[in-house]
Amino acid sequence: MCGRYASSRRPEALIEEFEVLDNRVKEPLAPDFNIAPTKPVYAVVERLPSSDAPDPDRPQRQLRVLTWGLIPSWAKDPAIGNRMINARMETVAQKPAFRRAFAARRCLLPADGYFEWYPTAEIGKGGKPLKQPFFIRPRDEGVLAMAGLYEIWRDPTRDEDDPDRFRWTCTIITTEAEDSLGTIHDRMPLMVERERWSNWLDPTQSKDALLSLLTPAAPGALQAYPVSKAVGNVKNNGPELIEPLPLEGLPDDVAREMVE
Repeated sequence: MCGRYASSRRPEALIEEFEVLDNRVKEPLAPDFNIAPTKPVYAVVERLPSSDAPDPDRPQRQLRVLTWGLIPSWAKDPAIGNRMINARMETVAQKPAFRRAFAARRCLLPADGYFEWYPTAEIGKGGKPLKQPFFIRPRDEGVLAMAGLYEIWRDPTRDEDDPDRFRWTCTIITTEAEDSLGTIHDRMPLMVERERWSNWLDPTQSKDALLSLLTPAAPGALQAYPVSKAVGNVKNNGPELIEPLPLEGLPDDVAREMVE
């Protein structure tokens, strides 16, 4: 599962990084080091341009702001999006909530990295293990392109001429964690390598071609380190949340995980 991540890059940087041709961001998002479900996030998509464009049949790469938590087009209640923050790679092409989006509405969700919680040997109140948050990011500190899906849900309570009648929402595809990260959590976001961005975003790709793109990240491409437990509160935000903690003072099993 991926339930929190960080994204601090400016839209101008993302436009250059992802070779975006059409910027649909009306107001830039503030750097967010504690993104939680239902928050607005940047997404890279490919859509057909307007009919009067020079090449109206060729999809253009866009940068948009979507809401994290996918609302299927057929949903009666938009609250379903609160539960649709992740889609499993193994079943994304079959699940009713995701299969239409998987076929034609795929996106890349840029991130600095994501958070997972590791249950330590220490026991807290209520007899449950205390959990230590880890920040997981590319080893080269480059952008993390997470595979996602997006949907456009029509709000039946709004008038036809209401500019807010359509909600754009998204979900993150997850896969089994590679060995070095699996000790922290058994799932991780599915990464899309740069050379596969175009094929992943292309809305005309066949199902078989898409399934061939669903491969976990190469071992060793990511690094993990413990961070402040303050990230557990969604009200906390700032670059200090992704600063590594010194091994001194951490539970023995967490410190051991960092050196093995």
